[in-house]
Amino acid sequence: MDVMPLLLLVAGSTAVAGAARRTPVPAPLLLVAAGLAVSYVPGVPAYTLDPGVVLPLLLPPLLHTSAIDSSYLDLRAQLRPVALLSVGYVLFATFVVGWAAYLIVPGLPLTAALVLGAVVAPPDAVAATAVARRVGLPSRITTILQGESLLNDATAITAYKVAVAAAVGEGATWAGGVEEFLVAAVGGVGVGLVLMAPLHWLRTHLREPLLQNTLSLLIPFVAYGVAEQLHASGVLAVVTVALYLGHRAWEVDFATRLQEEAVWKMVAFVLESSVFALIGLQLPIVLRGLGRHTGTEAAWYAVAVFLVVVATRFVWVYPAAFLPRLLSRRVRAREENPTWRGAMVTAWAGMRGVVSLAIAFSIPATLHDGEPFPRHSLLLFLTFTTVIGTLVVQGLTLPPLIRLLRFPGRSAQAETLAEANAQAQASRAAEQRLEELLQDERNALPQPLADRLRTVLERRRDSVWERLGQANPVTGESVDDTYRRLSREMIGTEREVFVRLRDGRYIDDEMLRTLLRRLDLEEAAAYREAA
Repeated sequence: MDVMPLLLLVAGSTAVAGAARRTPVPAPLLLVAAGLAVSYVPGVPAYTLDPGVVLPLLLPPLLHTSAIDSSYLDLRAQLRPVALLSVGYVLFATFVVGWAAYLIVPGLPLTAALVLGAVVAPPDAVAATAVARRVGLPSRITTILQGESLLNDATAITAYKVAVAAAVGEGATWAGGVEEFLVAAVGGVGVGLVLMAPLHWLRTHLREPLLQNTLSLLIPFVAYGVAEQLHASGVLAVVTVALYLGHRAWEVDFATRLQEEAVWKMVAFVLESSVFALIGLQLPIVLRGLGRHTGTEAAWYAVAVFLVVVATRFVWVYPAAFLPRLLSRRVRAREENPTWRGAMVTAWAGMRGVVSLAIAFSIPATLHDGEPFPRHSLLLFLTFTTVIGTLVVQGLTLPPLIRLLRFPGRSAQAETLAEANAQAQASRAAEQRLEELLQDERNALPQPLADRLRTVLERRRDSVWERLGQANPVTGESVDDTYRRLSREMIGTEREVFVRLRDGRYIDDEMLRTLLRRLDLEEAAAYREAA
């Protein structure tokens, strides 16, 4: 097996993603553009998007990282709008886009058109949520977009399976499709519910951080694989487990949390970068298979399908946002009032991604009777152009649209006050517990060490309030910034001494690593106190 193409893909995509952080262009869009450009460079290997790799190997960890960073409580509070988008909209888009493609493309059977509808139905909100965080969208909209992206793949994959069964001649029925959807959804959630408690128990009872992190990396694949073996939704199983683990993450050992955060950030960065670069790299493969369709004809089909996809989301989002509130007193009482600006952003944030392309590449080449699948290459081309069109057109215009709509920004002062109040309550409880412990003779400490514990609590409590203070008139730094800088200088000086002692053979490398790790933990603690 030649590993060089894989290494080039990972190295190149991560380099582009790193460079994107210095530009106003979202990383997913720059990666797609780079993939498109590189795909025609002589000597670049052909990167075929294999659904047998993307769905079981790339999708679970990407879903896991998104879900574990999500808020279970926020998603539960927005469950109705999330369900309307992740289930209702995906099914609506499948039928509307499929019917439109059936009318637009001469000779395309309705069953094959519905396959296309299911393929392009699920938005991939990785780019949308990245933009949302970058420009400061209200948390409710961000939660809805994130929740939709976690759940809509399950609906789309099930709809695709039903549509393909009908297209290849397996005699699929509406009743059978509904049954398959219910089995996949209920089964996926059920598998997640069964696995989440034992997996969490293992995470809290393994004492070796290395084993805990190995388990953490395996969890999404275990959940996805078990669900798929039972013909349930692996997507929903992964999301269910990850939401539970994220909600209970505070019960895991601190060393594991520190390592997990670093490991999963790296995994997510590499996978997301590679996935969006792969999208752009598919262009030569897609164009090569167009066959008898002329460039003008295929371009017209692509533009028409793209416009239908964009319009369909608007047709669904606005009624779904406002009608339930008009019809239900309970919705009016329990949910905040949606705004036309929020609905506009939600409707426009419908970028498609790698899941659509992976599903499209899994469309069978032949029917049951051995005949070629109708317009197979054209369906792949239309999927590709829809993904690229939504990423480029909607992705590039979403940030200026959000700025134009002028959403009320978050109050930094209000958030700091809330954090300070929470820290004050926690510090008071910790101080009370400390005094109770020190009264027990088994916990006797020299006075300087007891005072040091009290000082740490006091510093942690006061540091948040100090953020509201004035900046240093000489340096312009806040108190936090000065504290963090001085702490780094002190620790840096200690680190240099330790290295000098090692170089002079007063201590060995094993002791140096122990001492440096202790300093690293202290620096991380100081950074968090001041952050």
